[in-house]
Amino acid sequence: MSGWPDGRKDTVSKNRMDDTLAVIVILFVTFGMVMLYSTSAYNGEVKFGDAGYYFKKQLLATALGLFVMYVVSNIDYHYWEKLALPAYILSMVLSALVLAVGDSYNGSKRWLSLGPLSFQPAEFAKVAVILFLAWYISNNKKKIKSILSLFKVILLVLPIVGLVGTNNLSTAIIILGIAVTLVFVASPSYKQFGALALLGGGFVGIFLSVEQYRLERLLIWRNPEKYEKGYQTLQGLYAIGSGGLFGTGFGNSMQKLGFVPEAQNDMIFSIICEELGLVGAGLLLLLFLLMLWRFLIAAHRSTDLFGALIAAGILAHIAIQVILNVAVVTNTIPNTGITLPFISYGGTSVLFLLAEMGLALNVSRSVKK
Repeated sequence: MSGWPDGRKDTVSKNRMDDTLAVIVILFVTFGMVMLYSTSAYNGEVKFGDAGYYFKKQLLATALGLFVMYVVSNIDYHYWEKLALPAYILSMVLSALVLAVGDSYNGSKRWLSLGPLSFQPAEFAKVAVILFLAWYISNNKKKIKSILSLFKVILLVLPIVGLVGTNNLSTAIIILGIAVTLVFVASPSYKQFGALALLGGGFVGIFLSVEQYRLERLLIWRNPEKYEKGYQTLQGLYAIGSGGLFGTGFGNSMQKLGFVPEAQNDMIFSIICEELGLVGAGLLLLLFLLMLWRFLIAAHRSTDLFGALIAAGILAHIAIQVILNVAVVTNTIPNTGITLPFISYGGTSVLFLLAEMGLALNVSRSVKK
């Protein structure tokens, strides 16, 4: 922790935008919109009589998200310290409202409606947890030494983990993963990290055992061909297999024509593999790795612990979500319903992802000499 000074005098070029990270974000946004149209055109035409239905809605959310990213990138990230605790409390209130009056879609109760608009509070919770833990740990860094202090940090996020995990286990896992990562960054002890990992695994086991349908997913994962609900997994694997090395060509997927249900959502990576092949999917994952590397550089060069923890939290969020999505699509782990960042359909997701990119860009502006 001593690597980050308390002061902010060791900064250079505060007005310099991290061009590399900004270009990566634009590449993701552009590719995501193009791929979303290719994947969702058939469903849009069948369900709404408009091939561009999903594309138009995502375009509106993306445009708003880019504006938010620009605004946030021009606000000193230290400004958010005073809003970290209120944001975390608000995330818990919104998550509780989902349980009480939330809307369900495809059997999942994750949305709140405000008139014609709806959004997922769980996406806001990810950003709120990053800011809250970055604020708390940076203000108690001298106490973050013993295993009890580290467990206390984890206990602070358990309320939101419990609220979100009731209907959205994958997001609860991401939030818990963010917390463990930030604790490790603040106090890099492998013994403590191992203890926290075991604790996190224990909570995941509890959530799995609470609901019968989660245990059913384990059975489907092991033998998807024996269960009706394994249809989506099998069709996704067929899509990946038919893509081969170079794919069938952009727009030429057969599996998106009603075979892979809701292909524009969490199974979009299978369509990417089918149309662009192993090479195209590999390049996409390399681009994700490049983005994560930029977050790592921003965290390492940050002038203080608060900025480093923000960058590390965003890194953990993106990394965990990409790993979970790809693992689900390839049937490496049971289906969790997690989306692929920047690519899958979801207005709330892309809006808050781009807000996080604004935070990362601002942190990357202030670096050590």
